[in-house]
Amino acid sequence: MKRGDYTDMGGTGAAFLTTHWSLLEAAGSEQETDDKALIGLLLERYWKPVYCYLRRHGYGNEDAKDLTQGFFHEIVLGHNLIETADKSKGRFRTYLLVSLDRYLIKVRQKQQAQKRIPQENLVPFNVMGDAELPSVITELNPDESFNYTWVSILLEQVLEQVENQCHRDGLSTHWYLFSERILEPILAAQSPPSLDELCRKHQVEDSAKASNMIITVKRRFATVLQKHLRNLVASDEQVREELGEIKRFFPDIAQDDQ
Repeated sequence: MKRGDYTDMGGTGAAFLTTHWSLLEAAGSEQETDDKALIGLLLERYWKPVYCYLRRHGYGNEDAKDLTQGFFHEIVLGHNLIETADKSKGRFRTYLLVSLDRYLIKVRQKQQAQKRIPQENLVPFNVMGDAELPSVITELNPDESFNYTWVSILLEQVLEQVENQCHRDGLSTHWYLFSERILEPILAAQSPPSLDELCRKHQVEDSAKASNMIITVKRRFATVLQKHLRNLVASDEQVREELGEIKRFFPDIAQDDQ
């Protein structure tokens, strides 16, 4: 698996989304908001976690895709979610998941969710790539699969930004050391190469210097990650909770400097 494909389900690789609570607050304000633009932004970030959650609840590929589309149209685009969103209650993704569970109850009761979506109002699902589940998801429960996928997409965006910063600032070798020692072994589920091996490959003086260069990138990673998380939650305490979630699924990439 390559970076940018953590979930094995494709994706657009677009820039990180605007703060999600801010999007919802704007939608509920007097300022006019383009519904299709709003749902498009939310779809880019959340369709994969929602889809994985539904698959782990036992829905097949097509049913899960239909339910994902129905949820975003009926609950998100229908403004039920937007009108009742309360930033003070915590993480947006937790709120989204509660709304999804309520939607599933509604679908089970009526058994005709798709018939209630006006065809002329459908937002094309061209943002959705291949919808096959990665193997790791099949080992997780529905809640864990949702969180794992959400974390994976977040890390993809953060790593892309850190990589661009390193190249811009003349730290390309720093990035290559970090990528080959930390990132690539995680994605390939392999043991990392030795520092001595990396020093020879990238013409770095010694392992101590290589280690410090890797720590430099890890600190940049931590800074960018925390910046993104602060845009997604309402308090520093919730930032710490999200960091704990990342360490749970990707401990090596979220570890402290060492």
